[in-house]
Amino acid sequence: MSTKLLHLLLADDDIDDCIFFKGALTQLEISTHLTVVHDGEELMQLLANETATLPDVLFLDINMPRKNGFECLAEIKVSERLKQLPVIMFSTSFEQEVVNLLYKNGAQHFIRKPSEFSQFKKIIEQTLLLLIPENNMQPSMESFVITV
Repeated sequence: MSTKLLHLLLADDDIDDCIFFKGALTQLEISTHLTVVHDGEELMQLLANETATLPDVLFLDINMPRKNGFECLAEIKVSERLKQLPVIMFSTSFEQEVVNLLYKNGAQHFIRKPSEFSQFKKIIEQTLLLLIPENNMQPSMESFVITV
């Protein structure tokens, strides 16, 4: 396991999912620091802070108030400062059209949020292990969706 501390940013308006995410991280053998925001505008304000260090990865919910995940992803990918930030999109729904659009728009991976904690933990770990080698290249479409 890597000893590097991964700085994670989670953008999700669902408090229960945030609690699941935090709980999953505490049970992994990966060193992480988590920052949480609850809507897209808050996310973009945080990322716009030029003096702030960027996270190693952003976990971005698609359906959020004030500014949704699609809008945030689009802003991130046109920004010179932010476009290399790995963005892991996630949602409770799974529509192939949406997945295709997220891939086309530059997301690093897509995760369908599992409802069981054990699966949630496993999928977060699997995703972080893919990022530890610091491979920020977008994978092939076949490897884009991460499943348990």
